[in-house]
Amino acid sequence: MDFTPLFKPKTAVVIGVSFTNERHPANVIYNKIHLRYPVKVYPVNPRGGVFNRDPVYRTVGEVPGRVDLAVIAVRADLVPEALADCIRSRVGGAVIISGGFAESGRGDLQDRIAGMAREAEFPFIGPNCLGIYSPGHFDTFFLPGERLVRPNPGNVGFVSQSGGVLVDQMVKFTEQGLGLSLAVSIGNKALIRETDLLRHLAGDADTRVIAFYVEGFGRNEGRAFVELAAAISKPVVVLKAGKTAEGSRAVSSHTASLAGDHKVFSDVIAQHGIVEARNEFELTCFCESLSHYPRAIDGNVGVITVSGGHGALASDICTDLGLRLPRLSDAVKAEIRAGLSANIRGIASLENPVDLTGSSTDADFEAAVSALGRAPEVDCLLLLLLPYSPGISSDLGARLSYVHRQTGKPLIAYVPHVEKYRILIEGFELNNVPVASSIDGAAFMVEAMRRCRPC
Repeated sequence: MDFTPLFKPKTAVVIGVSFTNERHPANVIYNKIHLRYPVKVYPVNPRGGVFNRDPVYRTVGEVPGRVDLAVIAVRADLVPEALADCIRSRVGGAVIISGGFAESGRGDLQDRIAGMAREAEFPFIGPNCLGIYSPGHFDTFFLPGERLVRPNPGNVGFVSQSGGVLVDQMVKFTEQGLGLSLAVSIGNKALIRETDLLRHLAGDADTRVIAFYVEGFGRNEGRAFVELAAAISKPVVVLKAGKTAEGSRAVSSHTASLAGDHKVFSDVIAQHGIVEARNEFELTCFCESLSHYPRAIDGNVGVITVSGGHGALASDICTDLGLRLPRLSDAVKAEIRAGLSANIRGIASLENPVDLTGSSTDADFEAAVSALGRAPEVDCLLLLLLPYSPGISSDLGARLSYVHRQTGKPLIAYVPHVEKYRILIEGFELNNVPVASSIDGAAFMVEAMRRCRPC
Protein backbone atom coordinates (compact mmCIF):
# COMPACT_ATOMS: atom_id res chain seq x y z
CA MET A 1 0.00 0.00 0.00
CA ASP A 2 1.13 3.53 -0.79
CA PHE A 3 1.11 5.71 2.35
CA THR A 4 1.98 8.96 0.54
CA PRO A 5 -1.66 10.18 0.30
CA LEU A 6 -2.04 9.59 4.04
CA PHE A 7 0.96 11.56 5.20
CA LYS A 8 1.48 14.09 2.41
CA PRO A 9 -2.01 14.89 1.07
CA LYS A 10 -2.76 17.84 -1.16
CA THR A 11 -6.52 17.43 -0.89
CA ALA A 12 -8.78 16.04 1.85
CA VAL A 13 -12.42 15.48 2.73
CA VAL A 14 -13.93 15.40 6.21
CA ILE A 15 -16.92 13.07 6.33
CA GLY A 16 -19.50 13.77 9.02
CA VAL A 17 -19.48 17.55 9.30
CA SER A 18 -22.46 18.57 11.45
CA PHE A 19 -24.90 21.45 10.82
CA THR A 20 -26.12 21.46 14.43
CA ASN A 21 -23.07 20.72 16.59
CA GLU A 22 -20.16 23.07 16.05
CA ARG A 23 -18.05 21.02 18.49
CA HIS A 24 -18.52 17.78 16.56
CA PRO A 25 -15.09 16.19 15.90
CA ALA A 26 -15.62 16.47 12.13
CA ASN A 27 -16.28 20.22 12.42
CA VAL A 28 -13.19 20.79 14.56
CA ILE A 29 -11.02 18.87 12.08
CA TYR A 30 -12.52 20.55 9.01
CA ASN A 31 -12.18 24.07 10.42
CA LYS A 32 -8.63 23.48 11.54
CA ILE A 33 -7.41 22.13 8.19
CA HIS A 34 -9.36 24.78 6.28
CA LEU A 35 -8.00 27.71 8.31
CA ARG A 36 -4.52 26.62 9.35
CA TYR A 37 -3.02 24.30 6.76
CA PRO A 38 -2.13 24.30 3.04
CA VAL A 39 -4.25 21.20 2.30
CA LYS A 40 -7.43 21.86 0.25
CA VAL A 41 -10.29 20.39 2.30
CA TYR A 42 -13.98 19.69 1.48
CA PRO A 43 -16.88 18.95 3.91
CA VAL A 44 -19.07 15.88 3.29
CA ASN A 45 -22.53 15.15 4.73
CA PRO A 46 -25.30 13.11 3.03
CA ARG A 47 -27.70 16.05 3.50
CA GLY A 48 -25.59 18.39 1.35
CA GLY A 49 -26.09 22.13 1.73
CA VAL A 50 -23.73 24.89 2.85
CA PHE A 51 -21.35 24.99 5.81
CA ASN A 52 -19.63 28.28 6.69
CA ARG A 53 -20.36 29.51 3.15
CA ASP A 54 -18.67 26.44 1.66
CA PRO A 55 -20.63 23.84 -0.34
CA VAL A 56 -21.19 20.54 1.45
CA TYR A 57 -20.94 17.45 -0.76
CA ARG A 58 -23.33 14.53 -0.28
CA THR A 59 -20.72 11.95 -1.21
CA VAL A 60 -16.97 11.88 -1.76
CA GLY A 61 -17.68 11.11 -5.41
CA GLU A 62 -19.22 14.58 -5.84
CA VAL A 63 -16.01 16.34 -4.77
CA PRO A 64 -14.21 17.84 -7.79
CA GLY A 65 -10.82 16.36 -8.63
CA ARG A 66 -8.77 13.71 -6.88
CA VAL A 67 -8.99 13.33 -3.10
CA ASP A 68 -5.85 12.15 -1.32
CA LEU A 69 -7.14 11.75 2.24
CA ALA A 70 -10.53 11.17 3.87
CA VAL A 71 -11.12 11.82 7.56
CA ILE A 72 -14.13 9.77 8.68
CA ALA A 73 -15.90 10.98 11.83
CA VAL A 74 -19.36 9.39 11.82
CA ARG A 75 -21.14 6.82 14.01
CA ALA A 76 -19.49 3.41 13.94
CA ASP A 77 -22.41 1.77 12.12
CA LEU A 78 -22.11 4.37 9.33
CA VAL A 79 -18.37 3.87 8.82
CA PRO A 80 -18.63 0.90 6.37
CA GLU A 81 -20.70 2.94 3.88
CA ALA A 82 -18.40 5.97 4.25
CA LEU A 83 -15.40 3.71 3.65
CA ALA A 84 -17.08 2.13 0.62
CA ASP A 85 -17.72 5.63 -0.78
CA CYS A 86 -14.00 6.43 -0.41
CA ILE A 87 -12.98 3.21 -2.13
CA ARG A 88 -15.41 3.77 -5.02
CA SER A 89 -14.15 7.32 -5.42
CA ARG A 90 -10.50 6.19 -5.49
CA VAL A 91 -9.46 8.22 -2.46
CA GLY A 92 -5.80 7.68 -1.52
CA GLY A 93 -6.40 6.67 2.11
CA ALA A 94 -8.35 7.46 5.27
CA VAL A 95 -8.18 8.22 8.96
CA ILE A 96 -11.12 6.72 10.86
CA ILE A 97 -11.64 8.82 13.97
CA SER A 98 -14.86 7.06 14.97
CA GLY A 99 -14.94 4.83 18.05
CA GLY A 100 -17.31 1.98 18.87
CA PHE A 101 -15.41 -0.95 17.37
CA ALA A 102 -13.34 -3.71 19.00
CA GLU A 103 -12.71 -1.58 22.10
CA SER A 104 -16.49 -1.63 22.68
CA GLY A 105 -17.01 -5.29 21.85
CA ARG A 106 -17.75 -4.71 18.13
CA GLY A 107 -14.88 -6.75 16.75
CA ASP A 108 -17.17 -7.92 13.96
CA LEU A 109 -17.64 -4.36 12.69
CA GLN A 110 -13.91 -3.69 12.90
CA ASP A 111 -13.14 -6.89 10.98
CA ARG A 112 -15.65 -5.85 8.33
CA ILE A 113 -14.01 -2.50 7.54
CA ALA A 114 -10.53 -4.05 7.68
CA GLY A 115 -11.61 -6.72 5.19
CA MET A 116 -13.07 -4.12 2.84
CA ALA A 117 -9.83 -2.14 2.91
CA ARG A 118 -7.55 -5.15 2.39
CA GLU A 119 -9.57 -6.32 -0.59
CA ALA A 120 -9.34 -2.85 -2.18
CA GLU A 121 -5.72 -2.26 -1.02
CA PHE A 122 -6.99 0.90 0.62
CA PRO A 123 -4.87 2.17 3.55
CA PHE A 124 -6.48 3.61 6.66
CA ILE A 125 -5.42 4.61 10.17
CA GLY A 126 -7.64 3.68 13.15
CA PRO A 127 -10.43 3.38 14.04
CA ASN A 128 -10.77 4.95 17.51
CA CYS A 129 -7.84 7.32 17.04
CA LEU A 130 -6.70 10.92 16.59
CA GLY A 131 -4.88 10.08 13.40
CA ILE A 132 -2.02 12.07 11.90
CA TYR A 133 0.04 15.12 12.83
CA SER A 134 2.40 16.30 10.09
CA PRO A 135 4.19 19.46 11.29
CA GLY A 136 3.36 22.49 9.18
CA HIS A 137 1.26 20.42 6.75
CA PHE A 138 -1.92 19.17 8.46
CA ASP A 139 -3.38 17.26 11.41
CA THR A 140 -6.54 15.23 11.89
CA PHE A 141 -6.82 15.67 15.66
CA PHE A 142 -10.31 16.60 16.85
CA LEU A 143 -8.74 18.98 19.38
CA PRO A 144 -9.26 22.74 19.08
CA GLY A 145 -6.29 24.31 17.36
CA GLU A 146 -5.80 26.91 20.08
CA ARG A 147 -5.37 24.16 22.70
CA LEU A 148 -2.99 21.93 20.79
CA VAL A 149 0.74 22.27 21.49
CA ARG A 150 2.59 21.68 18.24
CA PRO A 151 6.26 20.67 18.18
CA ASN A 152 8.34 22.21 15.42
CA PRO A 153 9.41 20.10 12.44
CA GLY A 154 12.21 17.79 13.49
CA ASN A 155 13.59 14.29 12.96
CA VAL A 156 11.64 12.10 15.44
CA GLY A 157 8.79 9.96 14.10
CA PHE A 158 6.34 8.94 16.85
CA VAL A 159 3.64 6.26 16.64
CA SER A 160 1.19 5.80 19.50
CA GLN A 161 -1.77 3.54 20.14
CA SER A 162 -3.12 6.19 22.47
CA GLY A 163 -4.12 9.61 21.21
CA GLY A 164 -3.89 11.04 24.72
CA VAL A 165 -0.33 9.80 25.21
CA LEU A 166 0.61 11.20 21.81
CA VAL A 167 -0.77 14.68 22.55
CA ASP A 168 0.83 14.71 26.01
CA GLN A 169 4.14 13.64 24.53
CA MET A 170 3.91 16.46 21.99
CA VAL A 171 3.78 18.89 24.93
CA LYS A 172 6.87 17.32 26.49
CA PHE A 173 8.73 17.33 23.18
CA THR A 174 7.92 21.02 22.74
CA GLU A 175 9.11 21.87 26.25
CA GLN A 176 12.37 20.08 25.54
CA GLY A 177 12.78 21.71 22.10
CA LEU A 178 12.45 18.36 20.33
CA GLY A 179 10.88 18.36 16.86
CA LEU A 180 8.76 15.78 15.03
CA SER A 181 8.92 14.52 11.46
CA LEU A 182 5.55 12.73 11.80
CA ALA A 183 3.23 11.63 14.61
CA VAL A 184 0.50 9.01 14.21
CA SER A 185 -2.18 7.87 16.64
CA ILE A 186 -3.24 4.41 15.43
CA GLY A 187 -5.93 3.53 18.00
CA ASN A 188 -7.31 0.05 17.36
CA LYS A 189 -4.88 -0.41 14.42
CA ALA A 190 -7.39 -2.50 12.48
CA LEU A 191 -5.34 -2.31 9.29
CA ILE A 192 -2.14 -0.23 9.52
CA ARG A 193 -0.10 -1.36 12.50
CA GLU A 194 3.21 -0.62 14.18
CA THR A 195 5.25 -2.78 11.82
CA ASP A 196 3.76 -1.03 8.76
CA LEU A 197 4.67 2.38 10.15
CA LEU A 198 8.09 1.20 11.28
CA ARG A 199 8.78 0.16 7.69
CA HIS A 200 7.50 3.50 6.38
CA LEU A 201 9.51 5.62 8.82
CA ALA A 202 12.64 3.54 8.19
CA GLY A 203 12.54 4.81 4.60
CA ASP A 204 11.51 8.38 5.44
CA ALA A 205 14.37 10.82 4.79
CA ASP A 206 13.03 13.29 7.39
CA THR A 207 13.03 10.76 10.24
CA ARG A 208 16.18 9.95 12.21
CA VAL A 209 14.68 8.33 15.34
CA ILE A 210 11.52 6.19 15.49
CA ALA A 211 9.55 6.08 18.76
CA PHE A 212 6.53 3.99 19.77
CA TYR A 213 3.99 3.91 22.55
CA VAL A 214 2.74 0.31 22.42
CA GLU A 215 -0.10 -1.30 24.35
CA GLY A 216 0.01 -4.75 22.79
CA PHE A 217 0.61 -6.89 19.73
CA GLY A 218 -1.35 -9.59 17.93
CA ARG A 219 -0.15 -13.17 17.64
CA ASN A 220 3.43 -13.31 16.27
CA GLU A 221 3.26 -9.56 15.61
CA GLY A 222 5.72 -8.71 18.36
CA ARG A 223 8.36 -10.98 16.84
CA ALA A 224 7.96 -9.38 13.40
CA PHE A 225 8.21 -5.90 14.95
CA VAL A 226 11.42 -6.71 16.83
CA GLU A 227 13.06 -8.39 13.83
CA LEU A 228 12.30 -5.41 11.58
CA ALA A 229 13.41 -2.86 14.20
CA ALA A 230 16.70 -4.71 14.64
CA ALA A 231 17.28 -4.80 10.88
CA ILE A 232 16.92 -1.08 10.18
CA SER A 233 19.74 1.41 10.73
CA LYS A 234 17.73 4.03 12.67
CA PRO A 235 17.40 3.98 16.47
CA VAL A 236 14.05 2.67 17.73
CA VAL A 237 12.66 3.66 21.14
CA VAL A 238 9.67 1.86 22.72
CA LEU A 239 7.47 2.78 25.67
CA LYS A 240 5.33 -0.26 26.50
CA ALA A 241 2.17 -0.24 28.64
CA GLY A 242 0.68 -3.27 30.35
CA LYS A 243 3.64 -4.06 32.62
CA THR A 244 1.33 -5.06 35.48
CA ALA A 245 -1.90 -7.06 35.71
CA GLU A 246 -3.80 -3.83 36.27
CA GLY A 247 -2.09 -2.19 33.29
CA SER A 248 -2.92 -5.17 31.10
CA ARG A 249 -6.63 -4.87 31.98
CA ALA A 250 -6.56 -1.17 31.19
CA VAL A 251 -4.91 -1.88 27.84
CA SER A 252 -7.58 -4.42 26.92
CA SER A 253 -10.42 -2.02 27.67
CA HIS A 254 -8.74 0.86 25.83
CA THR A 255 -7.88 -0.57 22.42
CA ALA A 256 -8.73 -4.28 22.77
CA SER A 257 -5.02 -5.17 22.67
CA LEU A 258 -3.28 -8.11 24.31
CA ALA A 259 -0.49 -6.76 26.50
CA GLY A 260 1.50 -10.00 26.63
CA ASP A 261 4.36 -10.87 29.00
CA HIS A 262 6.21 -7.60 29.50
CA LYS A 263 9.41 -9.12 30.91
CA VAL A 264 9.81 -11.38 27.88
CA PHE A 265 9.21 -8.46 25.53
CA SER A 266 11.62 -6.25 27.47
CA ASP A 267 14.40 -8.86 27.42
CA VAL A 268 13.97 -9.55 23.72
CA ILE A 269 14.07 -5.93 22.57
CA ALA A 270 17.15 -5.26 24.72
CA GLN A 271 18.93 -8.17 23.03
CA HIS A 272 18.19 -6.60 19.65
CA GLY A 273 19.42 -3.10 20.48
CA ILE A 274 15.95 -1.54 20.73
CA VAL A 275 15.82 1.10 23.45
CA GLU A 276 13.03 0.65 25.99
CA ALA A 277 11.79 3.69 27.92
CA ARG A 278 10.18 3.03 31.29
CA ASN A 279 8.12 6.22 31.27
CA GLU A 280 7.34 9.37 29.28
CA PHE A 281 10.30 11.25 30.76
CA GLU A 282 12.75 8.60 29.59
CA LEU A 283 11.06 8.48 26.19
CA THR A 284 11.62 12.22 25.73
CA CYS A 285 15.25 12.04 26.89
CA PHE A 286 16.04 9.02 24.73
CA CYS A 287 14.50 10.55 21.61
CA GLU A 288 16.37 13.81 22.06
CA SER A 289 19.71 12.10 22.61
CA LEU A 290 19.39 9.70 19.69
CA SER A 291 18.10 12.40 17.36
CA HIS A 292 21.50 14.05 17.76
CA TYR A 293 23.71 10.98 18.23
CA PRO A 294 22.13 7.91 16.55
CA ARG A 295 25.01 5.62 17.43
CA ALA A 296 26.18 3.31 20.19
CA ILE A 297 28.77 4.05 22.87
CA ASP A 298 30.31 1.85 25.56
CA GLY A 299 29.11 4.15 28.33
CA ASN A 300 32.38 5.58 29.66
CA VAL A 301 31.40 9.07 30.76
CA GLY A 302 33.52 12.12 31.49
CA VAL A 303 31.66 14.55 33.77
CA ILE A 304 32.48 18.26 33.99
CA THR A 305 30.83 20.43 36.63
CA VAL A 306 31.17 23.63 38.66
CA SER A 307 29.57 22.04 41.72
CA GLY A 308 30.92 19.08 43.66
CA GLY A 309 27.40 18.21 44.77
CA HIS A 310 26.12 18.07 41.21
CA GLY A 311 29.09 15.91 40.28
CA ALA A 312 28.32 13.50 43.11
CA LEU A 313 24.65 13.27 42.13
CA ALA A 314 25.58 12.63 38.50
CA SER A 315 28.05 9.94 39.56
CA ASP A 316 25.38 8.09 41.54
CA ILE A 317 22.79 8.36 38.76
CA CYS A 318 25.19 7.22 36.05
CA THR A 319 26.43 4.30 38.15
CA ASP A 320 22.87 3.16 38.91
CA LEU A 321 22.21 3.11 35.16
CA GLY A 322 25.27 0.96 34.50
CA LEU A 323 27.37 3.78 33.07
CA ARG A 324 31.01 4.11 34.11
CA LEU A 325 33.07 7.13 35.20
CA PRO A 326 36.63 5.93 34.50
CA ARG A 327 39.67 7.45 36.19
CA LEU A 328 41.48 9.95 34.03
CA SER A 329 45.10 9.35 33.08
CA ASP A 330 47.83 11.64 34.40
CA ALA A 331 48.36 12.87 30.85
CA VAL A 332 44.73 13.96 30.47
CA LYS A 333 44.72 15.65 33.87
CA ALA A 334 47.93 17.47 33.01
CA GLU A 335 46.41 18.69 29.75
CA ILE A 336 43.33 20.00 31.55
CA ARG A 337 45.43 21.69 34.25
CA ALA A 338 47.64 23.41 31.68
CA GLY A 339 44.60 25.01 30.05
CA LEU A 340 42.97 26.30 33.25
CA SER A 341 43.13 29.89 34.40
CA ALA A 342 45.57 30.67 37.20
CA ASN A 343 42.86 31.41 39.78
CA ILE A 344 41.40 27.87 39.71
CA ARG A 345 44.43 25.81 38.67
CA GLY A 346 45.27 25.02 42.27
CA ILE A 347 41.71 24.38 43.53
CA ALA A 348 39.98 22.50 40.68
CA SER A 349 39.51 18.76 41.15
CA LEU A 350 40.72 16.91 38.07
CA GLU A 351 39.36 13.49 38.91
CA ASN A 352 36.21 12.27 37.18
CA PRO A 353 33.95 14.25 37.71
CA VAL A 354 36.12 17.23 36.85
CA ASP A 355 35.04 19.98 39.27
CA LEU A 356 36.07 23.38 37.93
CA THR A 357 34.51 25.14 40.97
CA GLY A 358 32.23 28.15 41.02
CA SER A 359 35.16 30.43 40.14
CA SER A 360 35.61 28.99 36.65
CA THR A 361 35.20 30.92 33.42
CA ASP A 362 34.21 30.07 29.85
CA ALA A 363 37.85 29.46 28.96
CA ASP A 364 38.18 26.86 31.74
CA PHE A 365 35.23 24.93 30.36
CA GLU A 366 36.70 25.08 26.89
CA ALA A 367 39.97 23.65 28.16
CA ALA A 368 38.25 20.78 29.99
CA VAL A 369 35.90 19.91 27.10
CA SER A 370 38.80 19.98 24.63
CA ALA A 371 40.98 17.66 26.72
CA LEU A 372 38.19 15.18 27.60
CA GLY A 373 37.03 15.26 24.00
CA ARG A 374 40.34 13.65 23.05
CA ALA A 375 40.73 11.43 26.13
CA PRO A 376 40.66 7.75 25.11
CA GLU A 377 39.19 6.62 28.43
CA VAL A 378 35.82 8.36 27.87
CA ASP A 379 33.43 8.10 24.92
CA CYS A 380 30.85 10.72 26.00
CA LEU A 381 30.96 14.03 27.87
CA LEU A 382 28.34 15.06 30.42
CA LEU A 383 28.43 18.78 31.15
CA LEU A 384 26.68 20.14 34.26
CA LEU A 385 26.26 23.90 33.93
CA LEU A 386 24.99 26.24 36.62
CA PRO A 387 24.46 29.46 34.66
CA TYR A 388 24.28 31.59 37.81
CA SER A 389 28.04 31.05 38.31
CA PRO A 390 29.57 34.54 37.94
CA GLY A 391 32.33 33.58 35.48
CA ILE A 392 30.03 31.91 32.94
CA SER A 393 28.71 33.95 30.01
CA SER A 394 25.59 33.47 27.92
CA ASP A 395 27.86 32.61 24.97
CA LEU A 396 29.22 29.48 26.65
CA GLY A 397 26.84 27.09 24.86
CA ALA A 398 27.94 28.24 21.42
CA ARG A 399 31.64 28.32 22.42
CA LEU A 400 31.59 24.77 23.83
CA SER A 401 29.65 23.52 20.81
CA TYR A 402 32.51 24.76 18.61
CA VAL A 403 35.06 22.88 20.76
CA HIS A 404 32.82 19.80 20.66
CA ARG A 405 32.76 19.82 16.85
CA GLN A 406 36.55 19.57 16.77
CA THR A 407 36.52 16.20 18.57
CA GLY A 408 33.15 14.75 17.50
CA LYS A 409 32.66 12.96 20.81
CA PRO A 410 29.01 13.09 22.02
CA LEU A 411 28.36 15.98 24.39
CA ILE A 412 25.29 16.22 26.64
CA ALA A 413 24.62 19.40 28.64
CA TYR A 414 22.48 20.03 31.70
CA VAL A 415 21.15 23.59 32.06
CA PRO A 416 18.06 24.53 34.13
CA HIS A 417 15.25 25.18 31.64
CA VAL A 418 14.05 28.65 32.55
CA GLU A 419 13.60 31.62 30.25
CA LYS A 420 16.45 33.52 31.91
CA TYR A 421 18.96 30.99 30.51
CA ARG A 422 17.38 30.66 27.07
CA ILE A 423 20.32 32.19 25.21
CA LEU A 424 22.76 29.78 26.83
CA ILE A 425 20.53 26.80 26.00
CA GLU A 426 20.04 27.92 22.42
CA GLY A 427 23.80 28.19 22.00
CA PHE A 428 23.89 24.42 22.42
CA GLU A 429 20.64 23.52 20.64
CA LEU A 430 21.38 25.57 17.53
CA ASN A 431 24.64 23.65 17.24
CA ASN A 432 22.97 20.23 17.63
CA VAL A 433 24.01 19.59 21.22
CA PRO A 434 21.11 18.23 23.35
CA VAL A 435 20.35 20.04 26.61
CA ALA A 436 18.61 18.26 29.48
CA SER A 437 16.48 20.04 32.06
CA SER A 438 17.71 17.84 34.93
CA ILE A 439 20.75 15.79 35.90
CA ASP A 440 18.63 12.62 35.62
CA GLY A 441 17.59 13.60 32.12
CA ALA A 442 21.19 14.21 31.07
CA ALA A 443 22.21 10.79 32.36
CA PHE A 444 19.30 9.14 30.55
CA MET A 445 20.46 10.78 27.31
CA VAL A 446 23.83 9.07 27.74
CA GLU A 447 22.16 5.79 28.66
CA ALA A 448 20.12 5.86 25.44
CA MET A 449 23.31 5.71 23.38
CA ARG A 450 24.67 2.84 25.44
CA ARG A 451 21.49 0.79 25.01
CA CYS A 452 21.18 1.45 21.28
CA ARG A 453 23.00 -1.71 20.19
CA PRO A 454 22.61 -5.48 20.65
CA CYS A 455 23.77 -6.84 24.00
